[in-house]
Amino acid sequence: MQKDIQTPIEIEEGDNFKTVFSKYGCLAFDRQENLAELIGDLEGELDLDTGVLKFNDEIEFPVQFLGFYKEFEEENVTDGEPVGQWSWCWDNEDIGFDEELIQDAMKIKEIGDKFSIKEFNTPVFQTTFNNCHIWAMAACGVLDADAYYGARVDNIDIFVAIKSDLIPRNDSAEKFRTTFATFQKNFNVFPRLAFEGYTKLKGYFFKGREEFSVAKIGEDRVIAGFTDRGNLTHIQLLTVD
Repeated sequence: MQKDIQTPIEIEEGDNFKTVFSKYGCLAFDRQENLAELIGDLEGELDLDTGVLKFNDEIEFPVQFLGFYKEFEEENVTDGEPVGQWSWCWDNEDIGFDEELIQDAMKIKEIGDKFSIKEFNTPVFQTTFNNCHIWAMAACGVLDADAYYGARVDNIDIFVAIKSDLIPRNDSAEKFRTTFATFQKNFNVFPRLAFEGYTKLKGYFFKGREEFSVAKIGEDRVIAGFTDRGNLTHIQLLTVD
């Protein structure tokens, strides 16, 4: 009996940003939900000198600086959203961040150069604030970070990567189903590829067929149906009592 070969999720030659985000974004979105559960309505304070993000006396993280966003002063709107400028922290010559605090950003630059992903190796570009979450989420997925956070410092939003065991993880099949359904609905991704990436990066067994894909999570199964174009038609959870 032939077994399904589990090919790993990797960035490949020819992948554009949408493909990379499809592969890695849902895992980052999953972990972002975990951070939200932990911090609730708390707001973090970022120390630019020490690279520590603090929410209260019990919740603080060492972080890596990824990039920052500043909204243009003059009125500039795209699709109803104000437009500003995103800058990757690896472009550090005129900023002066501690080199130890931008190592993750430098890794993103290396990936952008190696695979010609302009969103990763272009130092500065115009975007909206909401899109900054996509750049940070993609970076954290690729870097296998536990979450990201956007901290407001002197009218600039600085996005940081967090790696910490303090953030709890929810590995239930129901969480997997709802997280994937929300992610593919809210972001511009390839849903079939996103399901495969999320499944494999979570460490679950993946089975792909022409019209559907299956994630095996313990004894449970999440089954997602897709159109010929790879769009989601339905998703269901089969549990074992």
